[in-house]
Amino acid sequence: MLSETTAPAGPASLSRRRPGWVRQSMLVARKDLAIELATGEIVTTSGFFAVLVAVIASLAFYAGQDAAERVAPGVIWVSVAFASVLALSRTWQREREDGALSGLLVLPIARSALFAGKALGLCVFVIAVEAIIIPAAALLFAVDLAKTGAGLALFCLAATPGIAASGTLFGAMTVRTRARDLVLASVLFPLLAPTLLAAVAGTRELFGGATLGELTDYVALMGVFDVVFIAGGIGLFDLIIDG
Repeated sequence: MLSETTAPAGPASLSRRRPGWVRQSMLVARKDLAIELATGEIVTTSGFFAVLVAVIASLAFYAGQDAAERVAPGVIWVSVAFASVLALSRTWQREREDGALSGLLVLPIARSALFAGKALGLCVFVIAVEAIIIPAAALLFAVDLAKTGAGLALFCLAATPGIAASGTLFGAMTVRTRARDLVLASVLFPLLAPTLLAAVAGTRELFGGATLGELTDYVALMGVFDVVFIAGGIGLFDLIIDG
């Protein structure tokens, strides 16, 4: 007869060994980050694309001495928006290859944890792109990062979670479509409009000499956008990914 110490593990013991929701999310995010560290394709291609957009815009929309205030904010956030869609498209394309998405769906993890992990990984990718494009734009438009760097960092921290959450949610919705890149951009850009407009307007005020205390309304608007899409993604991802 088997003793208590050698008895096979039952459902209760298996459930005890199952990682918690936060651990599940971190495992999914770590998988994406490990692939990116091995290949570097998302940050490299998205960062190069963002810098290219900034260079072209700096030549096409030169506005003299006022370029830093009038043009640079739009260039920075348009570059971030397009690079984010590129990064998002490649992230979900990986899951389509070799049945990787099916493998994720059969794992004993919550769908909401899968959403959170994918969004967290994309958030890291977008922050990496922002870390590339902001110094490049500052160089092209003669922006003094010593004065504006803290404000730009605050805007990035406020805008990036919403961009990542909405992109992950609608990326899952379009991952099985043939024209997923076109559909994703068509759906995502209108939804990103509130946070992008707030980021552009806030950055313009920042470059114009406004203090951080005067920019709280813009940060609050981006925070509302973050909460809406993070909560919506956690609640709806199960229906979308299994639909």
